[in-house]
Amino acid sequence: MSPVTVALVDDHRVVARSLKLFLESFDDIRVVGMAASGEELLERVDDWQPQIVVQDLLLPGGIDGVETTRRLLQRSPQVKVVVLTASTDEARMLGALRAGALGYVRKDAEPETLLAAVRAVARGRMYFDAPATPVQEELTARELEVLRHVAMGRPNKEIADALGIGEETVKTHVGNILGKLQAENRAQAIVHALKRGLVLLEELE
Repeated sequence: MSPVTVALVDDHRVVARSLKLFLESFDDIRVVGMAASGEELLERVDDWQPQIVVQDLLLPGGIDGVETTRRLLQRSPQVKVVVLTASTDEARMLGALRAGALGYVRKDAEPETLLAAVRAVARGRMYFDAPATPVQEELTARELEVLRHVAMGRPNKEIADALGIGEETVKTHVGNILGKLQAENRAQAIVHALKRGLVLLEELE
């Protein structure tokens, strides 16, 4: 079985080289290229032809990791993206997922976590390294409906119209969802819901 080919995108050369050495210590992975910016990746990805791109979200230059992911997958939809970042901003993470990333790993995670993410995403699975909090109570059927509309980026008024309920009722449901998922905002709620399988990635599109 041929190894999974990986391209690394990180402007910190020490980080990129360390990741390369770590990943290539496993027989089933081969690093085919390293880029320091989104622009460099987009220029060279056709030459490298990686199966997986592991990239930082905060990149120098004109485009960040979210925009890099979006442009990369428009050009090369067969490539799978794993985000590796020090950012804990759920809205940024959600942006990367909406752009098409299948994996998310924090830079302070154990190296084995990144390895697991690369292997999972190579098999077509999603992988989240985000701390899961226990759900205080199960969501009701109506709350799940509202959560799915929230995941699609719809404002309260649109959700109210779609479900045939009042806007204030939607607001109440959203408040209950945030409380049960122990989320501070809508983006964080969606991330938690994705981790638990309450919302599917397709529902973000």
